[in-house]
Amino acid sequence: MDLRLRGKRALVTGSSRGIGRAIALSLADFGVDVAINYLRGRQRAEETVREISGRGVRSLLVKGNVANAEHVAQIFDTIDRSWGGLEIVVSNAASGVLKSAKELTVHHFDWAMHINAAALLPITQSFLGLESKGEKSLVAVSSLGAVRAIPNYTAVGASKAALESMVRHLAAELAPEGLRINAVSAGTVDTDALLHFPNREDLLEAARRRTPAGRLLTPQDVANTVIYLCTEYASMIHGQTIIVDGGYSILA
Repeated sequence: MDLRLRGKRALVTGSSRGIGRAIALSLADFGVDVAINYLRGRQRAEETVREISGRGVRSLLVKGNVANAEHVAQIFDTIDRSWGGLEIVVSNAASGVLKSAKELTVHHFDWAMHINAAALLPITQSFLGLESKGEKSLVAVSSLGAVRAIPNYTAVGASKAALESMVRHLAAELAPEGLRINAVSAGTVDTDALLHFPNREDLLEAARRRTPAGRLLTPQDVANTVIYLCTEYASMIHGQTIIVDGGYSILA
């Protein structure tokens, strides 16, 4: 399948594992050079870089905390000096505190909001400043917690809702400048991130039981939709949040 992505350059934040890693490897499969961003777990990030290089494309390792605007600027500066530009950014890095509302503090809320939503602003601004070969595409990874109530997800869910709102507003403003922005909202995926949920097994069982497609979502399922949104075939999709959940969210 030719998606006309070969030769493009991409940055995937938080891409040493899970959904981010699946997205990075999928981009490489279609001939895209991929910069791998990580904050912790250098060994996993280096393994991902080696896998990408083994696919015959360029890979670049860039450490940095996307919640820090100075780090974001440094990440994009490194990519610019190394590759001279960028066509694709996938904002995947996320964090947050999984606690009941009674246990949450304003500090917890601020942290989730900053890294999951506010970080999109300096990422977008830095991306705008780089040269590109044609239209630029930015995809942010969200979750169903933005629109549905999930136990212990108050702070993270609110931050994901803010992220999706930012995607709409940024898309409307920046489409005339050649930047296409969308989001992909993922259902329950059994990744390392889910290990931090105190109710992990309940979430997985509910997803297995309720998903019309008959199976759990995988990181690759999410990556497939992200890849599509990065192609010219999605050129008239702007400011949208595409839900990938096997039909879970359509049930009452």
